[in-house]
Amino acid sequence: MKFNDVFVVDDDKVFHFIIKKLLMNNGIDVNPAFFENGLLAIERLKKKLENGESTPDLILLDINMPILDGWQFLEEFKRIKNKLEKDIIIYIVSSSDDKADKSKAKTFEDEVKNYYLKPMTAEDLRTIFAV
Repeated sequence: MKFNDVFVVDDDKVFHFIIKKLLMNNGIDVNPAFFENGLLAIERLKKKLENGESTPDLILLDINMPILDGWQFLEEFKRIKNKLEKDIIIYIVSSSDDKADKSKAKTFEDEVKNYYLKPMTAEDLRTIFAV
């Protein structure tokens, strides 16, 4: 699948920088938008829906964030996903290796495609973007 627009939802600016570098260094041509918490991302998603704009193809989602964490984002996403013009693929990208978090991610099996541990590697991105 070809991805164009990607939301990166993570409060870690270093992670934003790493993702930009990994995308560029691996020739992955996408348009990433960066959000520091789930609230900013869900608001942008809702605004895109209201304005009839194209929604992202892919979301890389952290779970431990201030204001609206990844789990809360997923709950909000479930409420609006039936309004989307296309399926959005979501990958959780977290520093949490906690079995409870991995188990909880499985309860969102209709929304979350996979769970990756930080730090993300070039191989992780090549797998996600099928490069």
